[in-house]
Amino acid sequence: MPAGVTVNLKELVLLLPHSRHLPMAARRSATSIGAGGYHSTFKGRGLEFDEVRLYQSGDDARTIDWRVSARRGKTHTKLFREERERPVFIFVDLHPGMFFGTRKAFKSVVAARLAALAAWAAEHAGDRVGGVVSSAAGHAELQPRPRREGVLHLLNAITRLQPTAPDVSRPGRMDDALARLTRVAHTGGLVFLFSDFREMGPATEKHLTALARHHEVVASLIYDPMEAHPPRAGRYELGVPEHRQVLDFGQSETARQWRERFRKHRGLIKEYCRRHQVHFMDVATNADLVMSLRNGLAARGGGR
Repeated sequence: MPAGVTVNLKELVLLLPHSRHLPMAARRSATSIGAGGYHSTFKGRGLEFDEVRLYQSGDDARTIDWRVSARRGKTHTKLFREERERPVFIFVDLHPGMFFGTRKAFKSVVAARLAALAAWAAEHAGDRVGGVVSSAAGHAELQPRPRREGVLHLLNAITRLQPTAPDVSRPGRMDDALARLTRVAHTGGLVFLFSDFREMGPATEKHLTALARHHEVVASLIYDPMEAHPPRAGRYELGVPEHRQVLDFGQSETARQWRERFRKHRGLIKEYCRRHQVHFMDVATNADLVMSLRNGLAARGGGR
């Protein structure tokens, strides 16, 4: 198949170097003992030395590295990080409706690439990787595994379960997948959701609430630009072979309804995220994925 329609394991592995500077672990570092820095939602086994930097006002004087300070002529303080690895759970939605795209890559491919970037960034930060990969062909529940083992387990599941043909979406299927994710995801992790959210059902918000109660959650809405902006004026036959319809985008009302449908869909997901303190980001299929993920993660702010 042409590039951007499906992914293979080699392609996802080659994303490793592009994940190096994604801000995954910045909120886990501690600059002092007992004060300041990051406060984890779980209790680790303690702190271990990470690096040194120039002493700043407010730093704990007990962490000053006197040897480095004497050698460099300026006061330096030690930085510590938690010894315990944090679990990172990645949900990859590969339902048949994701087998669609008009710019650069299909939505399923974008979801796979974003998941790979997040997984490699977690591996680089020393975290364990697990999650759920869901598709019409089946699903994979992946318990967190240490570093590279966890990443490769996820990437193999993605390539195995990715869609290879379009089909109609089935509302509610995402609820089953998120229920599996809540069983896999334990307390104190970082959760990524990569989906177009077209298969949400009546229990989606309930599962989102459960995840957000115990984890930091990042929801990434993946969309094709044509979903947000209708094509040029003309008559188009759209849909899968068994469910096709002809739309006339020469009529302003058709174009208006098209834009409004996407606006409402995006707005609903944003409202769910706002309500439950989930960080929302959206990624178009023709976007720079590394930059989109970097900007989205950097914008998390205080979070939970």
